[in-house]
Amino acid sequence: MEYRIIKSPSTGTMDILFRRKGSPSTIPLGNYDAVGLVQGRLIDMVVAADIAEKAAGVVVEDIKGQCPQNLIMIAIFGDTASVEAAMEEIQYKLK
Repeated sequence: MEYRIIKSPSTGTMDILFRRKGSPSTIPLGNYDAVGLVQGRLIDMVVAADIAEKAAGVVVEDIKGQCPQNLIMIAIFGDTASVEAAMEEIQYKLK
């Protein structure tokens, strides 16, 4: 799996992510201080989303892409501390 955190994402970056979301949001998406990106196999991303939402007050969305290796990506939206906590918990539990 690959992990990245974008602190203070630009409007353009957020636009890219919102356009590529895999499904309509059930939770309104607003302005977020940070976004965590995690890419991996589908089974790992479903588990990672569950871990992130249980670890911190974040919103997780699937992000559409075209990957020949069948990897998918999730985006974790929230304040910086919550996104960092969620990402650390994912890395700890999915090593």
